[in-house]
Amino acid sequence: MAVRPERATDREVVREVHTQAFGDGERVPTLVDALRAAQTSLAPMSLVATVGERVVGHVMLSACRLDALPRLVDVLSLSPLGVLPEFQRQGIGTRLVAHALAEADSWGIPLVFLEGSPHYYGKRGFADATKLGFRPPTLRYPPGAFQVATLSSYEEWMTGTFVYSDTFWALDCVGLRGERIETAAT
Repeated sequence: MAVRPERATDREVVREVHTQAFGDGERVPTLVDALRAAQTSLAPMSLVATVGERVVGHVMLSACRLDALPRLVDVLSLSPLGVLPEFQRQGIGTRLVAHALAEADSWGIPLVFLEGSPHYYGKRGFADATKLGFRPPTLRYPPGAFQVATLSSYEEWMTGTFVYSDTFWALDCVGLRGERIETAAT
């Protein structure tokens, strides 16, 4: 398995990775397409995992902000992370997350936020963001799902409210709503 930057020729297969990984139709593939096209302060980072020449996983980091008291801070959101079902539980997602965090750190990004399983991401460099003094962008996060990875350029004054880019809000991809709340609760 190898991890490399996504190429324009990978886009359709990346859509298929997320369609299969999430099983919720076009929601996540549409988010990825919209994040690629959005005008933001930082270009999105999009990495794929390959086995041979086949793309089997994908992770995206996109520009967001931290509303800290002294000033706004450019940060990233890790979303989405998807691996084809037949390749899950083989360490591919772990490698994608590690590569994404290393790349974000090399860009001088201080923080990477996400909404996800504390059990999964807690083993991959993330911690409960609220316990570290950050405020979530919504009250619709399940307990423990608001997480952050602090990178080498993080400074103690960098606390405040995490603010997703408009793309996440426009596609209603922040927190859980309706049936997704019920699914997460069970």
